[in-house]
Amino acid sequence: MIAPTLLPEAARLPAELAFVGQGLLRPECVLATLRGNLYAADWRGGVAHLLPDGSQRLYTGKLPDGRTARPNGIALRRNGNFLLADLGEDRGGVFELARDGTVRSVVVRADGVDLPPTNFVHEDAHGRIWATVSTRRVPRAAAYRADVADGFIVLADARGARIVAEGLGYTNEALPSPDGRFLYVNETFARRLTRFRIAADGALAARETVAEFGPGTFPDGLAFDCEGGVWITSIVSNRVIRVAADGSQQVMLEDSDAAHLDVVERAFQAGEMGRPHLDTVKSKTLRNISSLAFGGADLRSAYLGCLLGDSIATFRSPVAGAPPVHWNY
Repeated sequence: MIAPTLLPEAARLPAELAFVGQGLLRPECVLATLRGNLYAADWRGGVAHLLPDGSQRLYTGKLPDGRTARPNGIALRRNGNFLLADLGEDRGGVFELARDGTVRSVVVRADGVDLPPTNFVHEDAHGRIWATVSTRRVPRAAAYRADVADGFIVLADARGARIVAEGLGYTNEALPSPDGRFLYVNETFARRLTRFRIAADGALAARETVAEFGPGTFPDGLAFDCEGGVWITSIVSNRVIRVAADGSQQVMLEDSDAAHLDVVERAFQAGEMGRPHLDTVKSKTLRNISSLAFGGADLRSAYLGCLLGDSIATFRSPVAGAPPVHWNY
């Protein structure tokens, strides 16, 4: 495991909270592997690699149209390359980045339509690629509302790329359950965790709400633990919530300012939430956390991606994570 630098204890934060890495740019999505490697999306145009010895590498490359990639979600492939969900200004898609800087298009259209800015990407155990688009609205901040539900999920497999779910309230991270039976997805501004049953051909059906969240919680990232729990990261409030198999919720961590949350909540309820509410942090330590990955040899080291920081927060979890599909890569 990467040796962390310890930080002072903060209210509602674990005493052993630490940070790893430095100089990262918007490490929104973080991945961990058995060998102790950490990978984070980085807006310098690719993926930051935090090695077990504490050193860092940066893999970058230009997109085929010459743009600098703005990776939001990332996925590690078996061949060591990365999938990037590009959150471009006016376009998106999924691209593959090799460590030598080579970039190729993987999914840029679905059902004959060019993909808008793309939020998240995941490659499952069957080699299928799942990608989410939060909204079709321009600017995207116009969808920071409870009454907007135009997000969708794309599946790309041997049959091609197609939209398999629509009408979602700001689609964010989406992952198959460890048993492969369900696809879980966070609807950030609908404030709920949703799941679909995955058919053999990848079709999604039987949509159901797993959990709904209250004031101050805007679910972004998700990860599974070994006991059937789903861990949710909330932007703005810097909360980590564990949703147990029975649907009960437990706040595992929080670093927020009550007055700031009240301002954001009032703006959200009035339909006036915008970028400034996400780009301003009122917290002691965390910098607008957005994702979570379990790592360490025992899968009990939790790593937190974030929107505004330049490093990765880590703490010890009371429950081991479920090994992600890329765990042994």
